[in-house]
Amino acid sequence: MKLLADKDIKGFFLGIACVMTAFLLLSQLAAWVQFGVFSLPLLLLFLLASGGVLGICLWYFRRRNKVLEQAAAQILSFLDGNTDSRIDCDEEGELYHLFHCVNTLAAVLNAHAANENREKEFLKNTISDISHQLKTPLAALNIYNGLLQGEAEENPAIQEFAQLSEQELDRIETLVQSLLKLTKLDAGSIVIEKHPENVAELLRDVELHFAYRAKQEQKEIVLSGADNIWLSCDRDWMLEAMDNLVKNALDHTDKGGCIQMEWRKLPSAIQILVKDNGSGIHPEDLHHIFKRFYRSRFSQDTQGIGLGLPLAKAIIEAHNGTITVDSDLGMGTTFTISFRIPTEL
Repeated sequence: MKLLADKDIKGFFLGIACVMTAFLLLSQLAAWVQFGVFSLPLLLLFLLASGGVLGICLWYFRRRNKVLEQAAAQILSFLDGNTDSRIDCDEEGELYHLFHCVNTLAAVLNAHAANENREKEFLKNTISDISHQLKTPLAALNIYNGLLQGEAEENPAIQEFAQLSEQELDRIETLVQSLLKLTKLDAGSIVIEKHPENVAELLRDVELHFAYRAKQEQKEIVLSGADNIWLSCDRDWMLEAMDNLVKNALDHTDKGGCIQMEWRKLPSAIQILVKDNGSGIHPEDLHHIFKRFYRSRFSQDTQGIGLGLPLAKAIIEAHNGTITVDSDLGMGTTFTISFRIPTEL
C-alpha cells in the first residue's frame, strides 16, 4: 500500500495495533482470572471497535495523502514554468497554513523574477544607448585624427602625436566593445546559438586572423589536432574567446616565440589548449587573471586593458565549458578549455 510507504504512518499504525493487541490480551486475561473462561462477546466487541478505529485512521491518512499529492503536483507545475500554479488552502489547520506560506513564497519568487526581467531589459536598453552614444564621437575623433595626420606630414612632432592619439582611440574602442560584450553576457541579452563546428577549421580561422601579426613579430603559431573533432558552439562567440586567448599569448611572448593551439577528444570532453613559451604568469597573479581590469604589479604590459581573459572566460562558461590556467614563470603559460560531451542515455 502506497500510504504505508511513509515510515511515520507505518509506525503510527503499528503502534495502534500493538496497543489494541495488548488491550485484548489483558482484557481476556482479566476475564479468565475472574470467570475462568475467555469472553467471546468481548473479543467480538474489541474486533469491531478496532476495525472502526483503524478504518477511520486509514480514511484520514488517505485523505491527507491525497491533499499532499495535489500540493506536490502544483509545486512541480510551478517548477516546470507554470508560474500561476497555486495550492488550495481555503480550509483551517496547520497543513493549510503551510500551503498558504508556500503560495506566498511562489508569489514573492514571481515578483523577484519580474523585477529581474525588468532590470535586464533596462540594462539591455541602456547598453544599446551607450553603444550608440559612444560610437558617434569615436568615429568623429578617428576622422579628425586622420585629417590631422594628413595635414601634419611635414611636421614630425604633430605626426607622432597623431599616431599616439590613434593608438589611444583604438584602445578606447576596444575597451568599449569589450565592456559592451561582457555586460550583454552578464545581462543575458545574448543568445548563444550552438551549431556543430569543426574544431580544426575554427582554430585555422584564429591562426589566419593573427598570421600577419605573428609574421611581423617573428613569432610562430602552430596547430595540432585531428580534423574530425566537432564541437557544438556559437562560432562567432567561440572565435571571440579564442582570439582573446591567442592575442594574450602573443602579447606576452618575445620575438621568436611560439604559440601552440592543440585540440583533442577525450572520453567525456573536448579540450582545446593554448600554449606559449613566453614570460609566464607570476604565482601571485594566477588566481586573479580572470578578474576584470586586473593589473599585475609584475606585468610589463602597458597596452592591455584587462578584459580579454574575463571576456574569454565568460564566453566559454556561457557554452557550459571551463577554462583553467597553468604557468611557469619565465617558461610559458597553458590555457586549457574543456567542454563536456553530453552523455547519451
